[in-house]
Amino acid sequence: MSDNLISDAEAVRLRHSVRQYKPDPIEPSKVSLITDLIREINAESGLGLQFIGDAGKTYNRLFNRMSGLGSAPSVIACVGPDDSSLDRRVGYYGEKLVLFAQKIGLNTCWTGTFNARNLDADIPAGQRLVICIAIGYGTGSGRERRSRTAAQISSAEGSRPAWFDEGVNMALLAPTALNQQKFLIRLNSDESVDFIDKGGAFSQVDLGIVMRHFEIGSGRKQIPD
Repeated sequence: MSDNLISDAEAVRLRHSVRQYKPDPIEPSKVSLITDLIREINAESGLGLQFIGDAGKTYNRLFNRMSGLGSAPSVIACVGPDDSSLDRRVGYYGEKLVLFAQKIGLNTCWTGTFNARNLDADIPAGQRLVICIAIGYGTGSGRERRSRTAAQISSAEGSRPAWFDEGVNMALLAPTALNQQKFLIRLNSDESVDFIDKGGAFSQVDLGIVMRHFEIGSGRKQIPD
């Protein structure tokens, strides 16, 4: 299956947040692909991301039920050592999972509201549950959201090379909390790139997601630390 998957860039363009799901469980073959990737990511990143096949009552709060998230069959718990880089790393590596899910025909939604007491996740001492990702087969494919412009979320010292603009354009498609896009991507004169957090709920998670998207567009590796 992996040989026939669409590219990361195409997955970015096709993927939208989905909050309403069919009751169909994810097939074991796809679960295996997801858990294999989770193992690889956890080994590389030091995170403790976990696929939980039965979301159970994770999304039983009224807000989640009204938005449709109560229908999500499965969930990915984003857990890791509680340090200053955790939220960014969760965003960066979690987005790898989100885009992979899109490639294999699944839908997802980053979710900051959930009932942690009902989530069957392993959270060792010294680690923290940051956020969850609802995953399954959506009743639809989601929709595009309003977006800021490249000029509003980026700046450059001097000229803007094509790779930078391509990275910025891909970052504009990154999902962010409440679609606020509270970040700035700055190109320095030495061609290094800074990702600046402008505040807000889950803004560091957002920044990690933005870094992953920028990496896909620009072709230049970004390491959240």
